[in-house]
Amino acid sequence: VVELKVGLHCDECIKKILKAIKKIEDIETYNVDTKLNKVIVTGNVTNDEVIRVLQKIGKQATTWESD
Repeated sequence: VVELKVGLHCDECIKKILKAIKKIEDIETYNVDTKLNKVIVTGNVTNDEVIRVLQKIGKQATTWESD
């Protein structure tokens, strides 16, 4: 399970993020928690993979534990 902190400002941002995450291989489920600015991805993926995908679309993502 990968949990990342991402700036979720508007519906467009969320759509972009979900669209990008959908393309990652080996994911089982993904979810966005707008209250916590949190993206949760389950499956055979690493934090780095998800962060890289989000950075490609211009989103800053940090691991949830780092706070």
